[in-house]
Parts: sequence; structure tokens; C-alpha cells
Amino acid sequence: MKAIAILGSTGSVGVTTLDVVDRFRDRFRVVAMAAGRNLELFAAQVRRFAPELVSVATAELARELGDRIRPLAPAIMHGDEGAIAVATHPAATLVMSALVGALGLRPTLAAIKAGKDIAFANKEVLVIAGEVVTRAVREHGVRLLPVDSEHNAVFQCIDGRPPATIKRVILTASGGPFRTWPADRFGAITIADALNHPTWRMGNKITIDSATLMNKGLEVIEARWLFGLPAEKISVVVHPQSVIHSMVEMVDGSVIAEMAIPDMAIPVAFALAYPERLPMAHLRPLSLVDCARLTFEEPDFTRFPCLRLAYEALRAGGTMAACLNAANEELVAGFLAGRMRFVDLPRHLETVMERHDNAPAQSLEDLIETDGWARAAARELIGAERVAAGA
Repeated sequence: MKAIAILGSTGSVGVTTLDVVDRFRDRFRVVAMAAGRNLELFAAQVRRFAPELVSVATAELARELGDRIRPLAPAIMHGDEGAIAVATHPAATLVMSALVGALGLRPTLAAIKAGKDIAFANKEVLVIAGEVVTRAVREHGVRLLPVDSEHNAVFQCIDGRPPATIKRVILTASGGPFRTWPADRFGAITIADALNHPTWRMGNKITIDSATLMNKGLEVIEARWLFGLPAEKISVVVHPQSVIHSMVEMVDGSVIAEMAIPDMAIPVAFALAYPERLPMAHLRPLSLVDCARLTFEEPDFTRFPCLRLAYEALRAGGTMAACLNAANEELVAGFLAGRMRFVDLPRHLETVMERHDNAPAQSLEDLIETDGWARAAARELIGAERVAAGA
């Protein structure tokens, strides 16, 4: 039986992970879980799976959690220290890294250094610190098992194939809710519009990233570190049906694709059970007849400049990707709070990147310093936007 620790159990990937665990109790057990502030859901998860260690965002929430889950009495921690303790739980052999944004950086690195294999759904960790993380993976002999549907698909396509036989990877994108909108309508996009994803049901932050195509840009940077490929060997194609999750083009011209219904339970189960596969009989099968028409489009870098900016950050190297990620997180939060318009996201992001003094990413401290600078710069732009609007 595989013992699992989960970082981000109340998020969409965490909930899916626990659903898979629940269906295969003979294969998995949860020994530790960390969440943020969704105490009602987290308390229900703790009662159902009875982990040995749990962690929440603050000491106050930890006390309230203890009251809610009695008579269960797992060790209860909070904050960064608690998340790191969950990630390094001695019994865990696999850590599901599913926190959102930069929060997952320290606990994921701690898990790697503790010799844990990582089921990896927190793409921002590799965007911020890809060189640092992959170096630690090599030094400690652990595996990064991609959970994002696109990278999981690439992993399945190239598993066991010599790197020299791979010409490029092709990440597919749904195109988000504004794929067919004319550019002159973007100024009127509302929060509700941006959260109305046509294919996937995800958390708010990742849904906004999908609407701007920033999510795909972050995945391009993640793919560079997961698969050791330069930017010119990582392509993006818009595939609205979300049936082909990604493709790999081989040097002989063959293209290998992974196809499945758009359900995150499939890549989650693959990562949890690897190298085995689980019988996911509860999911509807993929019907090739029903999805007979599959379409593909080139991404529009003009209407969706965030994707272009991600490629630019990848090519720039150094601390630029950490800058991009931190500024984007703050700008998305500003948009979701109603403090700026949708069209301001890429405009302010580009401004922050232009102001950033890019430097080699020599240490985790360099990256954390960049993260803090970029957040402050983004918040300053959001504040200026509100002043200009008379808010």
C-alpha cells in the first residue's frame, strides 16, 4: 500500500486525489494533509481519511480544526512549518504537490530533499525555481510525476523513449472562454465571463490563467524543466475539444498523442499508481465516434499576449520566470477583487517584466527576493489603476 501526503487537499486537484484514494483504499492511504482556509471541507476530509498529521494556514484555524474533528486527534500544525512537516512525513512515499502558486515551493523542495517522489500539480514551483528543483531531484534520486493533463500526456508519450528520438512536444490548449471573442470586446470582460471555462472546472486562479492563456505559458516553462527541452522544442496548439491532451513529435516524423475524456481523475490516478494503471471503470469511456471532429488552431499571441510573455521569460532565463509568475499571481488576485480590468493583466505584466533587472537564478534566496519585488511592483500598478479610475 502506498502512503501519500497531500499539499492542497481542498483544491480541485486535492479533491480529485482524495476521490481516487477513496475508490482504491486497498492501494493507497493518506498519512498527512495540508490545506489553507477552507476549514469546513478540510474537516470533512480529515474525518473521512484520518491522517496522522494535518496542517492549515494559521494557528487560529488549527485550534478551530481541532474542535471540529474531535474525537480524532491527529497532530495539527499550521503555516509554512506545517506544510513542510506534511511534505516530509516519515511514512509518506509520494507527495501530491497541489498547492496553488508560490506557496508550494518550500514544502515541495523539502519533500524532494527528504527523498519523496512528487506527483506534481503545482506548476508555479517549476516556473519559479525550475533549475533549483530539478537539481534537487537529480541529487536525491526522486521522481517528478506530472499531474497537469498536458504534461501527464507528454510523460505517457515519451516514457522510456531515448531523448534523442524526440523532436518536440506539442501542448494542447482549450483556448479558454474568449477563444472566439473579437479583440474589441475584451475591454468589457467581467469576472463571471472569465470564470466561465468551456471545458474544465478548476479553481479561480487557474481558471483566469486559462482565460488569458497564461496557464499555457506557465506550462511551457514547466515543460522545459520536466522534459529538459528548450523553448523552440515546445509548441502550443489550441484544441477546443480537449480530447488530445498533448502530443510528441518524433525525429522520424511520427506524432504520438494521448487521448482521454477531459477529467483530471485520469492523470491524477496515473501519477498516484505509476508505473501501474488503475481501472477507472466509473468514468465514461472516450467515444471516438462522438468526438469525430477534432480541430486545431494556432494560438493568437496578439489577443493573448500572456502566452508570448511566458515564452519571453523562458528565453530570458535567470530570475525572469519567477518575476512573471509572482506578478501574474498578484494581477489575477487584483482582477478577481474587481480592482482592475481583464485587459490590464497582460499590460501590467509586461510593464513589471520590463522593469525587472534580470539576473542569474543562483539560489532559492535570489528567486524569493525576485518574487517579493515583482509582487510589490504589480500591487503598485494595481493601485495606480484604481487611482486613475477614481476608485
